[in-house]
Amino acid sequence: MSNITVVRRQNALALFQDYAEKALAQGASPKGLEQAFAATLQISPSMWSQVKSSRPIGDKLARQIEATAGKPVGWLEEPRVSVVPTSAEKAFLDLALAAFRSTNARGRKALKAQLETLLQDPAQRPG
Repeated sequence: MSNITVVRRQNALALFQDYAEKALAQGASPKGLEQAFAATLQISPSMWSQVKSSRPIGDKLARQIEATAGKPVGWLEEPRVSVVPTSAEKAFLDLALAAFRSTNARGRKALKAQLETLLQDPAQRPG
């Protein structure tokens, strides 16, 4: 996966995170948020599902997402660093820390090796 593919997906997911947080703060039900977000991007829920998981975002779709989200052209290609972890990221970090702390040096080395393998070899990723 090329870097632009990863950056575009991360930024699209950040757009959804922002959308979901605002909708939930306004009292919206979590059910149907994905479909509603897809509608705001003027894509099908199926397309959004594919984008979230593995489908690369091409130039045409990137410009459409930016336009419908009110972002300038090229916004999806700009790498961003999230300062505040999402609740899912916090849960993962808590789990990783618990796993790290509950094992010995050999187990910690194995955990680190597994994460490095996932980062280096996309074929090793589940799903």
